[in-house]
Amino acid sequence: MSTTAPTNTVLVDRLISRSLASDISLVVLGVGLTALAAQVQIPAVPVPFTFQTLAVLLVGATYGGARAAITMSSYVLLGLLGLPVFAGGASGLEKIFGATGGFLIGFVFAAFLTGYLAELNWSSNSLKMFVSFALGSIVIYAVGVPVLAMVAFKSDLLAATTYMFPYLIWDAVKAVLAAGIVPGAFVLVNKIKKS
Repeated sequence: MSTTAPTNTVLVDRLISRSLASDISLVVLGVGLTALAAQVQIPAVPVPFTFQTLAVLLVGATYGGARAAITMSSYVLLGLLGLPVFAGGASGLEKIFGATGGFLIGFVFAAFLTGYLAELNWSSNSLKMFVSFALGSIVIYAVGVPVLAMVAFKSDLLAATTYMFPYLIWDAVKAVLAAGIVPGAFVLVNKIKKS
């Protein structure tokens, strides 16, 4: 039985050697990036507009499935333990069981999916990157909207879904940004490695 080395289809693996130390550093960096993106927000009730989902899906697209899921799990755990990493510097158990809790849990699954697709080389192509972000966003909504409905809309799923329509436009803009950023980064890295 033979094993082969990974083909470096994930962006960070093209930049740095894979090791436990680099994986830990990437998790810390990804948690920090997501926490910072959560603070850049446009207030809205009960769910603010933030750059959090952009950070979550960029982590997935550049880290790969397992590292991205570990990063987002760490992010949620740190917020649960009281670090002010959620939107508006929030933290705690009430956020996990509150209106935005489903979205926070959805981050883990969305980051994994986007990362898995990156491992299949979707991140180096703009159209595939856009689709990857759209699928990751669907996962976030699929987990988040039912929880939002239960907590903030008296289990009225239609009302919660209708409420989220403006967020779809916001997330489409983020997907377009990612469709340019990540494949552009691949081109840049490839040029640097060739020179």
